[in-house]
Amino acid sequence: QVQLVESGGGLVQAGGSLRLSCAASGSIFSINTMGWYRQAPGKQRELVAALSSGGRTNYAESVKGRFTISGDNAKKMVYLQMNSLKPEDTAVYYCSDRKGYWGQGTQVTVSS
Repeated sequence: QVQLVESGGGLVQAGGSLRLSCAASGSIFSINTMGWYRQAPGKQRELVAALSSGGRTNYAESVKGRFTISGDNAKKMVYLQMNSLKPEDTAVYYCSDRKGYWGQGTQVTVSS
């Protein structure tokens, strides 16, 4: 099993930055499948950024150039650096191993 706990959310003004962290525990973990998702009120959950083998990263078009996903397999940590935040980035952000495990989410609110 894998347990995931997000932290780092909060309220920030447009143009600001936040860094989300996801701490993983459990015997089965690999950062090569980890991803960050978000869900805004009334909208479907969407993939924001993901890691894959070979150090590859994928981003939603809406966050390219502003968000950066990274991870530390030894520390079992995954991060999402979010810069130049916009009000439309407001959502609950979740980390997931993309194999069925999810964190509880952390709220990010960007004020205009």
